[in-house]
Amino acid sequence: MNRSALYVGEQTFVVEETAPVPPGPGEVRLDVAYTGICGTDLHIAHGAMDQRVRVPAVIGHEMSGRVAEVGAGVDGHRVGEPVTVLPLDWCGQCPACRAGHTHICHRLTFVGIDSPGSMQRSWTVPARLLVPLPEDLSLAHAALVEPTAVAVHDVRRSRLRGGEHAVVIGAGPVGLLIGTVARQTGAAVTVLELDARRRALAADLGLATVDPAAVDATRYVQEATGGAGADVVFEVSGSAAGVRAATDLLAVRGRLVVVAIHPTPREVDLHRIFWRELEVIGVRVYDREDYAEAVRLVHGGQVPADRLITRIVPLDEVAQAFQALAAGGDVKVLVDCGGNA
Repeated sequence: MNRSALYVGEQTFVVEETAPVPPGPGEVRLDVAYTGICGTDLHIAHGAMDQRVRVPAVIGHEMSGRVAEVGAGVDGHRVGEPVTVLPLDWCGQCPACRAGHTHICHRLTFVGIDSPGSMQRSWTVPARLLVPLPEDLSLAHAALVEPTAVAVHDVRRSRLRGGEHAVVIGAGPVGLLIGTVARQTGAAVTVLELDARRRALAADLGLATVDPAAVDATRYVQEATGGAGADVVFEVSGSAAGVRAATDLLAVRGRLVVVAIHPTPREVDLHRIFWRELEVIGVRVYDREDYAEAVRLVHGGQVPADRLITRIVPLDEVAQAFQALAAGGDVKVLVDCGGNA
């Protein structure tokens, strides 16, 4: 039997035995090793997405595992192969898909939100979503490929290059990954973070850090850039204060990258955008190119997985894992789904 963590509404999870789904044509069944808990999963657990998620629901999409069974017509994959899943299932027919932007398909199914996810021992998915992993990559570390792909996509969209200065507002898991990936370009990176524990971790990772409650961040960035301002600001905090700060920090023709999901409209200094010819760039999820680079970075050790993974819990303790992450103090919590043999 399979074992699944089911979100049943009202911030409640139950773990039950369920029947594994045999793979149909073009599908594979996976033994899931690890599933990471992300901010979207927390929003689901808190009931903020009940209008979208059909309960009872198996959620989760930051995963690693091995191919357990291959359906008819699937070529290029074998039983035992280590893989992760690119959890985007697009239509291929809408204007975005026809323009080559399949990751922001008008009718996109986000696997693990709009369809069953990976917080279970056995998971059946379309084979086209698989991303192979190096044989010697730790499956626990490989669960960070998906959030790393987010960071890779964000940095790529920003057009950040060596010699430039980037500011990351917010040092949660995605903010730390953006800072780590941004540094690979040769750019200088400064992280603004109010929380002392997150700020300390960013500093331990070698990133310059600023407490915006104690230091005038605009003056700091001005001094660090010879009066020019930041070339790129990544707004990852999701706060109104973060949005206000972002435009103040940018140099002439600087790029503001909106990473965080803002649940309500924010005030934006359009005069500053006009006056300095600033550019606002939206970023959302990733594509296969980003996934391939994320695998390379995690496998090569440029992403400090051991430092970012702060807790691993068994599947039966998934409710406690969500509570621990919501309480703060952890960066990335993984659920051991049992398929890591």
